Amino acid sequence: MNQPATINLAVLISGSGTTLQNLIDTIASGRLNARISVVVASRPEIAGIDRATTAGLPHHVVDRRVLTDIDAFSERVFAHCIEAEADLICLGGWLSLLQIPQRFDGRIMNVHPALLPSFGGKGMYGANVHRAVLDHGCKLSGCTVHFVDQTYDNGPIILQRTCPVLEGDTPESLAHRVFEEEKIAYPQAIDLFGQGRLSIDGRCVRSAPK
Repeated sequence: MNQPATINLAVLISGSGTTLQNLIDTIASGRLNARISVVVASRPEIAGIDRATTAGLPHHVVDRRVLTDIDAFSERVFAHCIEAEADLICLGGWLSLLQIPQRFDGRIMNVHPALLPSFGGKGMYGANVHRAVLDHGCKLSGCTVHFVDQTYDNGPIILQRTCPVLEGDTPESLAHRVFEEEKIAYPQAIDLFGQGRLSIDGRCVRSAPK
């Protein structure tokens, strides 16, 4: 059987770039047959840009605070992805809503630090998510990898991984445990996409066997 072609990724970041770093490390270790062709940041002077620079990755800043029109902002972001010939766009802590062109339907993924459809939507990111999980008294949390549509945290779910919520957890301690699951889930979902094993059927994502 022929080895699947190496998948070209565009990674979109808005903060520290821990998800970007996980993908860099997973690719470098040979556990993910992919290359990061471009990194796009929604803000200048964020730590994620330093990670891209250290890894020698092409990167651009499309500042959401300057391009306030969502159509113009989205067009600029996707222009970089098209120029890099990205097969798949991966959001890694990306905080800006995008107007998604039809050519990228089913070709954008995100990882959310909770078990969607719970604890998602506008404003639910980072510590806000974990604080809400704790305030709700949940005994289980985890992460969700999903395709991206025009609404926050709404696209079809690809896969989920869980972890316990422990007595005495803080948003920070829970975030650490959830991120350990993200580090496994996101590369797994990307790998399934790269192998051509994912298909979208309404709100359901089907994963074909090898």
